[in-house]
Amino acid sequence: MTDPYVPDPNGQTESLGQLLGEVSKDISTLFRQEVELAKAELSESAKKAGKGAGMFGGAGIAGFFVLLFLSIALWWGLGYLTGNVWSAIIVAVIWGIVAAVLAMRGKKEVEEIKGAPKTAETLKKVPEAFKTSEDQR
Repeated sequence: MTDPYVPDPNGQTESLGQLLGEVSKDISTLFRQEVELAKAELSESAKKAGKGAGMFGGAGIAGFFVLLFLSIALWWGLGYLTGNVWSAIIVAVIWGIVAAVLAMRGKKEVEEIKGAPKTAETLKKVPEAFKTSEDQR
């Protein structure tokens, strides 16, 4: 930002146009800084989300195979007690319940996502910067 207004020791003052130009430049700088802050925050969040998603993807594939073979073992074991058709239906119902619970939990997590809290906080302060000392009383 520019230096604050200091009267000229020779008694000359800046014109209204010059003062408005300074204010305009300061506002422009402020908004550019806010945009840069938002970009930095969102970029960092996106990088972390990408890495986390990749890890979850790998874990999901490995977990899928574990669950697949455990499900086949459960189906086979229940097949001795109830027959293969009923054991397959029982295993499918269990997985349906698990899917419903996970979907509800996932929806709740997505609803709790916060975007760029620091940027939002600083943008709330911008209008206060334009108030005069009389307005703030």
